[in-house]
Amino acid sequence: MRIEDEIKQRTFKDEFQKAYINVVYTAGWLQLRQGAAFKEFGLTLPQFNILRILRGQHPKPATVNLLIERMLDKTSNASRIVDKLEAKALVTRTVCPSNRRAVDIRITEAGLDLLRRLDDVMEHQRLGLENLTAEEAAQLSALLDKIRD
Repeated sequence: MRIEDEIKQRTFKDEFQKAYINVVYTAGWLQLRQGAAFKEFGLTLPQFNILRILRGQHPKPATVNLLIERMLDKTSNASRIVDKLEAKALVTRTVCPSNRRAVDIRITEAGLDLLRRLDDVMEHQRLGLENLTAEEAAQLSALLDKIRD
């Protein structure tokens, strides 16, 4: 559906304003859909993001600073999210043997298993991207990268 129809606005100042509003609206739309899929697994988007980062690091540990650096949502409180994931037994925290002030964070087997189940869900979830060809998806990624340059 066109952005004009979604937000009930017929005119925009210019095409740049329209594109900006469309990007912001679509990002929120995607987050709502993804968040709904994670809800049944008891996860939030930031928790899922941290688990994916830890899976990428596995079996090496990560630090809170590494998680903050790599998180998609830079406003999230990584320490608090790790607390919640630890309470769910999806991650562990141990004092780093080489630097007693640092804490090593690792994903558990339960965390890896949950991500495997979520991989299946994500693969079959309709996020609208299936409406694009591979070439269009590559073009979209390139344009979004260009915006951030």
